[in-house]
Amino acid sequence: MTPDQRKTMFIVGNGPIKDNLSDMVDQSDLVVRFNEPKASKGMSGVKTDILFVCNSGKPMQRRLTDPSYFNSPIVQDASQVIFAYHPQIIAQYFRQPHLLSRLKGRRGDWTLQAIDAFGTAGKSILVLPPRFYKEGCEVLGIPEEKRREIFPSTGYFGLTYILQNFDPAEWKIILCGFSWEGWRRHAWGDERQWVMDKVEQNILDVIV
Repeated sequence: MTPDQRKTMFIVGNGPIKDNLSDMVDQSDLVVRFNEPKASKGMSGVKTDILFVCNSGKPMQRRLTDPSYFNSPIVQDASQVIFAYHPQIIAQYFRQPHLLSRLKGRRGDWTLQAIDAFGTAGKSILVLPPRFYKEGCEVLGIPEEKRREIFPSTGYFGLTYILQNFDPAEWKIILCGFSWEGWRRHAWGDERQWVMDKVEQNILDVIV
């Protein structure tokens, strides 16, 4: 297969996008997104085939109690939802809410509730296995003793999953809306360098 014969995949982050890419994204063969659109909303279309979701913490709790999230075009369009964090990983590494927070309804792990909610919405659901998380930490150079302080992002695990399951010889994979900044406990610099290495190897293209 020549480069011109490859199918096109857009992987859309939630960071800012300089130019409106909606037509290009919606006309591509496959679109991958994360959680919910933020800075990229209105600039990257709505087509969604795979939606990666962080199934832990306050943001997941908010989504589960917000009907507008499940009624949003992106969630409605997604055929498959993939949870980035296995419950075993959440229990082993993630900080759990203290007693008072738990009494107020906070949880560290929303996997079962999210499975129910997305399943009710008609989505196919996959939970990434524990080994996937641990191997991802190894690739980024996060040692075991730091894994309760530094957590690879949903975007990183989504990209890793795509590269393991979609052959770049058959797919032109384009990233947009990735700014590699946000929550201070993600390894943004290491994740960005990992992506840039893939760009140099002609595995990924990035629109900045």
